[in-house]
Amino acid sequence: MENLKIVSMNIIANVGSARSKYIEAINASKCENFELAEKLCLEADEIFQKGHKIHSELLYNMANGENIDIDLLLLHAEDQLMATEMFRTLSREFIDIYKRI
Repeated sequence: MENLKIVSMNIIANVGSARSKYIEAINASKCENFELAEKLCLEADEIFQKGHKIHSELLYNMANGENIDIDLLLLHAEDQLMATEMFRTLSREFIDIYKRI
């Protein structure tokens, strides 16, 4: 696997971009622009999947015996992945709530 620092940064970059789009989607729904909110969520989902795929490959390699030196950067990447997954869920909930209001 390529350099672990590069892998970690790729996860961070992808999920960070996705999280920003989920937040934009929530803000769009606040302004009753639900079409834009849905578009932003779909874009965010695609970007999030890229980060998730990188993380899954890392787990697969580790499960197959590759020695992975876990460092603070990788821990940060995983933390960002989990936080973005929460934003992913919450953005849909907020959009649904704003639609009802």
